[in-house]
Amino acid sequence: MLKPANEPGFDYKTLVREGYDRCAEEYNRSRQDEASPELRLLISRLDRDVSVLDIGCGGGIPVCRELARTCSVIGVDISPVQIAFARQNVPSGHFLCGDIMTMVFSEASFDAVVSFYAIFHIPKEEHEELFRRIYRWLKPKGYLLTSVTIENEDPYTEDDFFGVRMYWSNYGLTEYKRMLLDIGFSLLEGTQLGHGFKEGVKSEQEVHPLTLAQKP
Repeated sequence: MLKPANEPGFDYKTLVREGYDRCAEEYNRSRQDEASPELRLLISRLDRDVSVLDIGCGGGIPVCRELARTCSVIGVDISPVQIAFARQNVPSGHFLCGDIMTMVFSEASFDAVVSFYAIFHIPKEEHEELFRRIYRWLKPKGYLLTSVTIENEDPYTEDDFFGVRMYWSNYGLTEYKRMLLDIGFSLLEGTQLGHGFKEGVKSEQEVHPLTLAQKP
């Protein structure tokens, strides 16, 4: 059941962290094992051994594991249980546990930043500032590959997301494109993702826009 996420003073980031801590094992079993073909939009443009930041890396599979084949990967996730899984699943990666909005990276640290199925768990009033920070963290000509959402929605929670309560907050694709352009990104390509779960795990269809942008 979906409910408005409008409780004054409620810490929805804690809800996300504790929710993924509790459902991490089942959630990770349900994810597809192989990175979607759309990740090739980025990998095909990257040299070997470049530095990539994965925001909302979860247990590291499939995205961090695929990137780590050719890149130096740093993954960030708010869930300590997920970070523990990521360290086991991708031994060559470097993983940090915490809210991405509290992370400090030097300017021009990364050749690319990726984020799949994660930004919509962050309060949407922070999204533009997050993209501004990503812009600073990227090297010149660095790439951002991120999944977003089609429609602008009021924040809400779901009572049974792999057995836990979970939070979503998002703008729509039009608003995200405007943000990225206003910040200074060039929009290179766009495509769509499904829900990213193994066949049969979830019956409802989902569409998530995937946007590839570049810092000049």
